[in-house]
Amino acid sequence: MASGSRLPEDAVRGVSPGQRGEKIVSALTGDLVMAAALKSAASPMRSVVASPRPVKGTAGREAARRRLQLLPGSQAEGPGQGPEEEEEEPLLSVPEEDEEARPLPPVCVFPMRGMWREEKVALYCDEVLQGYKAEDADDAMSKYLSEKLKLKDKWLGVWKANPELFFVKYEESSIPFVGILVEVTCKPSQSSSSCFNVTVSVAEPFSSNIANIPRDLVDEILEELEHSVSLLEVYPVEGQDSDLHDIALALEVVRFFYDFLWRDWDDEESCENYTALIEERINLWCDIQDGTIPGPIAQRFKKTLEKYKNKRVELIEYQSNIKEDPSAAEAVECWKKYYEIVMLCGLLKMWEDLRLRVHGPFFPRILRRRKGKRNFGKTITHIVAKVMTTDMVKDLSPDTLLQQHDDLDLALDSCYSGDTVVIFPGEYQAVNLALLTDDIVIKGIGKREEIMITSEPSHDSFVVSKADNVKLMHLSLIQQGTVDGIVVVESGHMTLENCVLKCEGTGVCVLTGAALTITDSEITGAQGAGVELYPGSVAILERNEIHHCNNLRTCDSSKSTLGGVNMKVLPAPKLKMTNNHIYNNNGYGVSILQPTEQFFIVAEEVLNKGAASGDKRDDNMLSKVMQNLNLEMNNNKIEANLKGDIRIVTS
Repeated sequence: MASGSRLPEDAVRGVSPGQRGEKIVSALTGDLVMAAALKSAASPMRSVVASPRPVKGTAGREAARRRLQLLPGSQAEGPGQGPEEEEEEPLLSVPEEDEEARPLPPVCVFPMRGMWREEKVALYCDEVLQGYKAEDADDAMSKYLSEKLKLKDKWLGVWKANPELFFVKYEESSIPFVGILVEVTCKPSQSSSSCFNVTVSVAEPFSSNIANIPRDLVDEILEELEHSVSLLEVYPVEGQDSDLHDIALALEVVRFFYDFLWRDWDDEESCENYTALIEERINLWCDIQDGTIPGPIAQRFKKTLEKYKNKRVELIEYQSNIKEDPSAAEAVECWKKYYEIVMLCGLLKMWEDLRLRVHGPFFPRILRRRKGKRNFGKTITHIVAKVMTTDMVKDLSPDTLLQQHDDLDLALDSCYSGDTVVIFPGEYQAVNLALLTDDIVIKGIGKREEIMITSEPSHDSFVVSKADNVKLMHLSLIQQGTVDGIVVVESGHMTLENCVLKCEGTGVCVLTGAALTITDSEITGAQGAGVELYPGSVAILERNEIHHCNNLRTCDSSKSTLGGVNMKVLPAPKLKMTNNHIYNNNGYGVSILQPTEQFFIVAEEVLNKGAASGDKRDDNMLSKVMQNLNLEMNNNKIEANLKGDIRIVTS
């Protein structure tokens, strides 16, 4: 959604900055924490980022806006696009004397989101913030932008205005903003916030992303705004001199800071090193973008952050509607909303601190204690089927102890070390697969495609093991909604034999100190790598297919190294790969991350000789790399991976 159409975070109609921090607090208990939570909206900088100022309503103005309430979505286009040709008569009736708007010219585009993380860190921490504290971040942004604005005082830009200024009814998805070509006049700033408001007038020729928007309505709105709009809602157009490119880049830098790096609570708390915190958030953002953090986890983090912002606005709006001293019910409601904000804030801080890094380790989730052997020393075979017949168990020895379950969760809950769970064709769900602590065998009877086990979408984990030795055989694991790897080996050893793993989040994750053996299996669909090996882990992969992984779509997919198999080095994991087919992955077939400088030098020499493509490789150098990395690869077929077959890189 364009910045001109974002909902306000701190700017709320009819509420002055002073009122926001005083109105409720004075009538309640005088709690200073509450006051701090409500006063942070005093920043004019963040207010202009959030939304345009509200427009005074008049009867004539409302009549003009009603003319636009039926505007079809097909007439709203992005900058640089012309109106689509339609044979049908448009719904909006435009008087003949009104001027039809021309298409908007293209705006300057800078790949801020595509910069390397080191470039972002250097830009924000070393150049823009330069040791500023959180409470001075607005001043730092103002100073940075003011210097750039001195380059040119007049230029052309596209004003991306909030559609609420123009429409009574509209669909947000069809009209994210109303774009108007304007001439911008930058006056010398008188304060730290004044440089973020600029004087604009409609530029000639009259241009908009909405072909039949009335020119007189645009003029009237600008008159009521006194021709002053937020600078961050204006995007310089292409075709001007190089100074405008510097201004456009500076505007993008400031927008990115308030969109992705700033948090509402930053200036409410003491932070000794604010630039270090910003660096952590840049790393978090980059890990989300390049797929290091699985897509479902990233989406959950974004939704929580958005919920926090909305709840904050909701509280401010609620208090602004209290005209007199609040009643007891209103006071209680304010406190309820406030503490909900505090809870969300705490959750976000925890996520930012842990950062949910895939090079983890994961936060331990298994709390169930190991049962061990039964008291009488016997093992039981658990039959999972709706109905059990004698034919199902004819191949079992006569002295086998049996229990029949129609629910896989009940079977797993009944297991002790040494037990076997036999699953017959059907579709099952089992939350207890995320709680494997005892040494058991889980195997399907029949074709593996017919024994389908799906994850429970409301849970974070699907299959997680801390047992010494767990074996899964002849199964199809289908991940739906969970955010961890489809299989996570936290400790001990797990064997996957003749299984199909249809991933939705990350693939198979083997954490530090854990071991995994996968044979005759298929792994596909992971948003990260198909197999993730953490430092100090051990894996044996034989006769497997790993394909169509790293499906996470990012704005900078060229930087993602994830693909088929991903190794995180220092200390190096041990990997043996034999007769595997790794193909059609969006990253590399095999990627090795964070080697030592020695590994890196040797690897570069190998890659320069063609090791990445597999042609004319230097056997001595390649074997040295594999020896140092505890990597043994024999008779594997690695092909058709988007970025290459094998890549050894530093992060």
